[in-house]
Amino acid sequence: MAQPFSLPDFYVPYPARLNPHVEAARTHTREWARGMGMLEGSGIWEEKDLEAHDYALLCAYTHPDCSAEALSLVTDWYVWVFFFDDHFLELFKRTPDREGAKRYLDRLPAFMPMERGAAMPEPENPVEAGLADLWERTIPAMSDAWRARFAVATENLLNESLWELSNINEGRIANPVEYIEMRRKVGGAPWSAGLVEYAANAEVPAAVAGSRPLRVLRDAFSDGVHLRNDLFSYQREVEDEGENSNGVLVLEKFLGCTTQEAAEAVNDLLTSRLHQFENTALTELGPLCAEKGLDPAQTASVLAYVKGLQDWQSGGHEWHMRSSRYMNGGGAGEAVAGFGMSAASIKLTLRSETARARSHSHRPFQHVGPSIVPDLKLPFSTTLSPHLEGARLRLVDWARRMGILEAQPGVPGSHIWDEERILAIDLPLCAAGIHPDASPDELDISSAWLAWGTYGDDWFPVVHGRTRDLAGARLANERLSLFMPLDGEATPEPVNALERSLGDLWLRTAGPMDPDARRAFRTAIESMTESWLWELANQAQNRIPDPVDYTEMRRATFGSDLTMSLCRLAHGRKVPEAVYRSGPMRSLENAAADYACLLNDLFSYQKEIEYEGEVHNGVLVVQNFFGVDYPTGVRIVHDLMESRLRQFLHVAEVELPVLYDDFDLDAEAREVLAGYVQELKHWLAGILIWHRGCRRYREEDLRRGHGAPQILAGPTGLGTSAAQVTRLMAELAGSRA
Repeated sequence: MAQPFSLPDFYVPYPARLNPHVEAARTHTREWARGMGMLEGSGIWEEKDLEAHDYALLCAYTHPDCSAEALSLVTDWYVWVFFFDDHFLELFKRTPDREGAKRYLDRLPAFMPMERGAAMPEPENPVEAGLADLWERTIPAMSDAWRARFAVATENLLNESLWELSNINEGRIANPVEYIEMRRKVGGAPWSAGLVEYAANAEVPAAVAGSRPLRVLRDAFSDGVHLRNDLFSYQREVEDEGENSNGVLVLEKFLGCTTQEAAEAVNDLLTSRLHQFENTALTELGPLCAEKGLDPAQTASVLAYVKGLQDWQSGGHEWHMRSSRYMNGGGAGEAVAGFGMSAASIKLTLRSETARARSHSHRPFQHVGPSIVPDLKLPFSTTLSPHLEGARLRLVDWARRMGILEAQPGVPGSHIWDEERILAIDLPLCAAGIHPDASPDELDISSAWLAWGTYGDDWFPVVHGRTRDLAGARLANERLSLFMPLDGEATPEPVNALERSLGDLWLRTAGPMDPDARRAFRTAIESMTESWLWELANQAQNRIPDPVDYTEMRRATFGSDLTMSLCRLAHGRKVPEAVYRSGPMRSLENAAADYACLLNDLFSYQKEIEYEGEVHNGVLVVQNFFGVDYPTGVRIVHDLMESRLRQFLHVAEVELPVLYDDFDLDAEAREVLAGYVQELKHWLAGILIWHRGCRRYREEDLRRGHGAPQILAGPTGLGTSAAQVTRLMAELAGSRA
């Protein structure tokens, strides 16, 4: 059968090396698979299938330095996961049988008990038997924290197979953002990252396991693994198995391009994710280890883990080039081992290095003219709170009392807001649309939170970005958490308006909450404030973010979790917390957040690119990634917004009813969640009304607000951080010219 496209020119920055124990692993795993019932008689594999796929070779390439015993165990894990994939395909995807699939999947966590030595059910099929055996052989070497992380990754890998099954049943192809997020779970690379910790004897310390740098390394690694696999497996998955879950197919449909063009775009995204991995490892790991006080042994463990992920990336590529399971033009020949030979597998490409250079070579303050805003049509609307006018007056009074409208003592250039500015931004208009039924007090609190987030997002670039004081910004961010006590602890004396206003809002909002809600609310705020540090770091590097990292961090810079959590808090205990953590609910919220964030990027493009020298704008990110002009970037962003809106509606109308049944929710809980969907619709509609109504993004407002050559001319808005130091430098340079 002819290949549907030519494989692109891959960027392979790390050497592929072969573990010398590969043959021992082949022999061991063959007997293990037979003992678990995976071969003759399983109806899925014969021995020839296992031999042809050669998972021992995969593991020998991806874990080149581990012992023979560790390699055999890791190989068994991969045999198990690939057998599960084929077993699930045969039993449920080809049928299709969602109810049977759910029963099948619901049994599997019982074979990964959290308590050491706990009893397990009697296995009923090879997947259950294999999981039980592997769990008992693996957990003695690992900590409880690792076991919990790995169990979650395994359950995600298993359970998200239902998402793939549902899409196949509906003939639905995911949008690009949805696909990346779901592929991480069903594709299994976060699960592979857990096995890297085992095989490399490099367990990540619990103090840093949940941090942004480690999360980004794991996710960038995962995306690289999955996108690479999509390129090699397109022919088998799409043409033979009828799969809809393949990145090449996703981009082919989204961009309306040829299969070859889609394959090249997937490879560009794969390269971008590897660049993101490298940037994070080089710029964020060192400060993280110092900040968390890791000792030399713990730091070495983190670095060994990173090296293990690099080994996996290159080893996985080498295996794909050789395995009969994939489209590779007949394979790349015999495995090459030996000292000095691994360097032959390193490959930098003209396309990869051009993309790297382009992301760091943006020229700020280019004239772009008025922002291009397409016709945005939401299929729902909102009304405005009748208390809007009073909220506008009361917000100005609150901001004045907090000191927001004046210069901060000892901080040059800190008079970033005045009464005219806060009235022009008109954040109560946004709050009035988001919460049309709010009482006067509730509307005041919502307006004040929006104002605080916007002011803080402006404060950090002025105070810390101007001098590239990243260490000072980190310390300032850490102080903010002190003004959000969880158990009534005393707070320090505020040193500026940002701290003072946060303390005031926290007391008014979080005081009545129960401890769990208070903790969740603080996490939402910290997610936003930490994202300001990410923006400062990118601005210091003059680096346009990677598209995936931008999308995920943009939700935080926009304050999505903060404002959505204000909606959820009123739900109390009527809805189990597990429902909010579920895949469909997170998909619903992320789709809404992405629509709102990209909407803001469309309106704020001229303000950010021409007047503020920004690199954090979705249209600019798209322009940089695809190498296209501004109007084309707008079209792609608008198409993505529309696809995210369709996903929001699809989740609300199709996936949530299934979720309610899966959790066996009562009528009251279902009514609460239906109300939450309506609140998110108000959230989107209110944000659109605000963008159209505030005096912030029109060219005449920008000329008036930025006419003088000053870095502090105007705030950047909730989630639209302005790193404006570059602007000041450009203006000074211009004045000397």
